[in-house]
Amino acid sequence: MKPRAEAEPLTLDTDLGWAIRMVSAAFRRVATDSVTDLPGGARGYLVLVALAGGSEPPSQLALAKEVSLDRTVMTYLLDDLEAHDLVTRKPDPRDRRARQVLLTDTGRARLAEVREKLGAAEARLLTDLDAKDTEQLRTLLARVAQTAQREVIGPDAAEC
Repeated sequence: MKPRAEAEPLTLDTDLGWAIRMVSAAFRRVATDSVTDLPGGARGYLVLVALAGGSEPPSQLALAKEVSLDRTVMTYLLDDLEAHDLVTRKPDPRDRRARQVLLTDTGRARLAEVREKLGAAEARLLTDLDAKDTEQLRTLLARVAQTAQREVIGPDAAEC
């Protein structure tokens, strides 16, 4: 990918950093209410999403890495989620020292409730995009997020 040409006029509405900051701040504002009563808030939500999407229960360490959280923070977050019956932990049959994390039925139901609220919040933020543009934006952002997770950002460097 080529860098932006130096001769291009630089304005806020063409600056990637400004756009990311504005979208991130707006998303946090509209999404906060959706996850506010979930243990761990946005972090708890990300853990539930990661568990719902996986086929094999991850270890605590693998889950922390997947959602870009420090393993100590992950332990406290899982304690809270488990206390609310949203997740459960069991010894990993391949490594008794490790613990697998599983989404409970209560956690799955709670995630569906939060997803519904969050979907409405996302729709407000994406109101100026049609369905095709929305899907393209999600696809491109997911690719950039994967690059950022892999190459740029360490654990807890950014809040969701």
